[in-house]
This record gives sequence, C-alpha cells and structure tokens, in this order.
Amino acid sequence: MHKTLEFPDLLRLIDERATAFRAVIASAPSLDVQVPTCPEWTLFDLAQHLGQGRRFRAATVAAGPADAPPAEAVAERSAPAPRDREELLAWLETTTQELLDALRAADPDGGCWTGWGATQLTDTCGSVARHQVQEIAVHTYDAQVAVGAPQPLPTEVALDGVEENLFISCFTTSPWPHKPTAFDLHATEGRSWRHTVDGDGARTTRLPAPGEDPDAAGLSIHGTASDLVLFLYERIPLDSLRLDGDPGLFDLFHAWEWWA
Repeated sequence: MHKTLEFPDLLRLIDERATAFRAVIASAPSLDVQVPTCPEWTLFDLAQHLGQGRRFRAATVAAGPADAPPAEAVAERSAPAPRDREELLAWLETTTQELLDALRAADPDGGCWTGWGATQLTDTCGSVARHQVQEIAVHTYDAQVAVGAPQPLPTEVALDGVEENLFISCFTTSPWPHKPTAFDLHATEGRSWRHTVDGDGARTTRLPAPGEDPDAAGLSIHGTASDLVLFLYERIPLDSLRLDGDPGLFDLFHAWEWWA
C-alpha cells in the first residue's frame, strides 16, 4: 500500500539522516577525501554544499510564497563553512536545526518558493521537507561511498524517495518524440510506479503490486527501493537492476532533449 510520509516523519528523518552524515564526517580520515559519486567534490565540499542548502531552504520556507528566493536565502548559498573538523560538525548540526526550526514554524500546506518549475507536487513547505529528506539521504550515501562504507538508504526513506524523484525530476509537459510507452519501477518492498511518456509529456502514477497491472510496460525496472532511488539519482547504473523489456527505451529517454 502506498503511503506518503507524514510531516512529523519527514522532520524526524531529516534529523536522522543529518546525524548519519555528521557521523561520516567525524570518522573520515580526511576532509580532503574525494567523493566518487560527486567527482569534483571532496568531503568538505559535500558538507559545505549540504549545510548551505539547508540554510537556503530554511530561509525560503520562512519567507513563505514568493516568485523568487529571498535575498537572505541566496546569501546562505555562498556563506563558507568552517574548515576545522570540529567547527564544521557544529556548523552542520546548526544548519540542520535551522531547517527543522523553520519547518516546524511553517504550515506544511503553506506555499514557499521551491525553484522546481512544473512538477506533480505543489510548492509547499511540506514538499520542501520531503525533498530535503532525499537530498540529505543521498548525500549521506555519497559520503559513505567516499570512506568506503556505503549503506543502503533506509527503507522508509527510499520508498518515499522513488515517488518523490519521479514526481519532481521526471515530470514534463514536453512531448515525447517517440512511440508512447511506459517505464514501470517495482520496489522489492512491494510498491510500484508507472512512468508514462507520450505526446503529453511524462508523468507518474502509482501501480498495484507487481503482476497485478494488466498493461505491460515497455521496460520494467526491479530492485530494492534504495537501489531504485540511487539509480534515479545516477549513483548506480541501470544494469545493476533487474530489467524486463527493452533497455533501449531508457537510452531514448536519457537522450531526450528535455531530460538531457
């Protein structure tokens, strides 16, 4: 059964994943370790990016509905992080608290600037919280890869993350330039989604359990929810998942001008 995470759960998971990220930073042999999944960044760069992003989102949430991010939010994106490890850890903890405080003070259904453009989600503070769970979780995975100890994303994070990514990153109203088709994603934990591409663009719907939908997709992708999220964020390749159907359809999708 599909269930979107409740707002208190999102806040809890932001805190949990942020704590896991700090644990990697605290144990890393050096902050200069390269991050293979973010090849131009070191662990310090990754930590700075994540902390700046939390402060940026805290400011946009606090500002409420807007046509552009407020000036104070933009400034947070370039405010440097401290390079001393202990100071960096304290700074990361503070940025998490600032984001959580802003979200707790906000109406989850209230509007705020997101910068996402057209998606299947509304521009609300709750949607920002949902996305922040995924951003912090995936970057925690990045940090774990950098120190040689990658861990799967927690199941409740990953199950929500498949849908959240499809609803935001894979939605468009640009016409699909090929024969209409669909990509089904099946999580081994029991949830499935159909991503349809046709003349109206690309959009996602929830499916019943695998095998219960009568219409065959052009390509079905099977894996754990964690692996599906990591694939959607281009952390692992398509061929690391089980495929049914025509893999060439994904090549067409990846080469689609809107997507590329």
